[in-house]
Amino acid sequence: MLSREELVLRLFEIEAVKFGSFTLKSGIVSPVYVDLRVMISYPSLLKEVSELLWKKAEEANVQYKSLCGVPYTALPMATCISVDHDIPMLIRRKEAKDYGTKKKVEGNCEKDSVCLIIEDVVTTGSSVYETAEILEEAGVRVTDAIVLLDREQGGKANLCNKNITLHSVFTLTGVMKILVEKEKIKPNQLQEVKSFLAKNNSFKPSTIHRSLSFRERGMQKQTHPVARRLFDIMEQKQTNLCFSADVDNFAELLELADKIGQYICCIKTHVDIMEDFSAQNIKSLKELSVRHNFLIFEDRKFADIGNTVRSQYTGGIYKISDWCDITNAHSLPGPGIVSGLKSSLDDKSTRACLLIAEMSSQGNLADSKYKQSTVEMASEHGDFVIGFICTSKVSENPSHIHFTPGVKLINGVDGFGQKYLTPDEVIRRRGSDVIIVGRGITESANRIKTAKEFQEAGWMAYNRR
Repeated sequence: MLSREELVLRLFEIEAVKFGSFTLKSGIVSPVYVDLRVMISYPSLLKEVSELLWKKAEEANVQYKSLCGVPYTALPMATCISVDHDIPMLIRRKEAKDYGTKKKVEGNCEKDSVCLIIEDVVTTGSSVYETAEILEEAGVRVTDAIVLLDREQGGKANLCNKNITLHSVFTLTGVMKILVEKEKIKPNQLQEVKSFLAKNNSFKPSTIHRSLSFRERGMQKQTHPVARRLFDIMEQKQTNLCFSADVDNFAELLELADKIGQYICCIKTHVDIMEDFSAQNIKSLKELSVRHNFLIFEDRKFADIGNTVRSQYTGGIYKISDWCDITNAHSLPGPGIVSGLKSSLDDKSTRACLLIAEMSSQGNLADSKYKQSTVEMASEHGDFVIGFICTSKVSENPSHIHFTPGVKLINGVDGFGQKYLTPDEVIRRRGSDVIIVGRGITESANRIKTAKEFQEAGWMAYNRR
């Protein structure tokens, strides 16, 4: 087994570490370049490095069930560790296959098990985090990563901010000190690299902050009363699950609302598909919303001129504004649609609206310009608009609530082009607040159990964020 000094000298000998003037991928000119891909031509050295990585994990007392090498350089190292120590291995694909299983991760992805990431060199930490995201999409958790060389350019701090602990065998300055001591490079080269690292650190402490809790966001002065109430419900019940009641009769809807009411913050209705609509059934739903403490969201998707939507909101047989806490609207007609809706209300503090900024169906036409215009419209009508229907966070205003539809416990696409994302993807990575789940619950053999699973998954993702 080579000593640390001997290993560094061997890496220098095969030109895995070079000094000079090198243009990096970012366009920055660096006085040092580390390329460990060359190790694949030196099998004995590859095994030495792999063993060091494994020992580092042992020293750090990292607990894991499997390991995954960041493609491509770390794959041989991960393979050596897997074979030598009988540890299950996962392989992350750079691109998912467009045939067969279309997997992004190959191997046995045991749900909620912990996978250790193996990497060769870390600069900003982005490759490690990208790998962690894909593994977690497959249901595997990532808490730690082992790297041979930390370039000391912010990667460790960046990953820490993402709840991943980085353990390195060597740091760049540590390697250079050994090379100086062994007279392979001059002391002034070490100082040049130190100066370079100080000027090119990707970690910006000022950008790190804890996300505001729902309770804190509800306490903001500009928060609408309905949004404040929803924030309070979510914190009290520890749920950010909105159940989309995709049924066509009130008997089933009321039964579901009663049985899973304890797990939801909101119930979303499609009143115009109900075959047995009546004022009495609406009264029963309202009573259940009080008993189980959830809001009623009528998914009307208003999309007409102001005068028409005013009548649709208040009139007809449904009289939506009389009973629903929240409704939604497309921003396509312009700000007149919001003005029309809120003009019908005597007290705008008791009702609220979500604007549809993004859609989860494939091929939808809501582009980035449309999204930005929708956010601006919401800001101009804060006395009625409390947030958005979207696939990811679209506004930095903490009083805006983001609802995301198309959520299931595993990713996928249905036969009608509806894309499904996991609660963790929606809440933690995309920054949304509320998951909207319909068929994921209604098509389950055990709806109560499944609703609880969604509630727990959504709340866990919120806590991790």
